Amino acid sequence: EVQLVESGGGSVQVGGSLRLSCTVSGFAFDDSDMSWFRQAPGDECELVSSISVAGRLYYDDSVKGRFTISQDSANLTLYLQMNSLKHEDTAVYYCAAERFFFGRTRCGYWGQGTQVTVSS
Repeated sequence: EVQLVESGGGSVQVGGSLRLSCTVSGFAFDDSDMSWFRQAPGDECELVSSISVAGRLYYDDSVKGRFTISQDSANLTLYLQMNSLKHEDTAVYYCAAERFFFGRTRCGYWGQGTQVTVSS
């Protein structure tokens, strides 16, 4: 069974940092491209960053230079290091395994995500 569990969210001030983690089971990172999505209240689920099986990285323009995606294959954990956080980064963050996605939206497909709140 494929499982993804996000953690690491919290409340931080503008300019602060957080590192999100996504622990997976039921597959290896060699099997699937991985992504981070986020959804703020009233907004659509949006792609933040991804890492392909081949190691290609993608960042949304809004997070380029501030966020870094990485993965630890031995520990089956995907990370999102978030620096210089802004108010607009406030959202619930979800990780996604592209190969095992069969739904309409990745936000909430595997789990409840982890809340990130950035305040002044």
